[in-house]
Amino acid sequence: MATNLALDPGLLDRALVVSGAPTKKAAVTMALEEFVARREQAALAELAGSLEWDDGFDYKAERSR
Repeated sequence: MATNLALDPGLLDRALVVSGAPTKKAAVTMALEEFVARREQAALAELAGSLEWDDGFDYKAERSR
């Protein structure tokens, strides 16, 4: 999908250097992938402690089914 973006040239240059990406497109794609991954990880981290566990569950017994 072609998209025109007004990006900070200095920030884009830094992203190219830090990422080692060969092109601006590759650097922006890598940055977006990392952004999405971090947000998804944060959403999972928020679940920590909010799930109810069954202390009587025997996972080893379930393996023999």
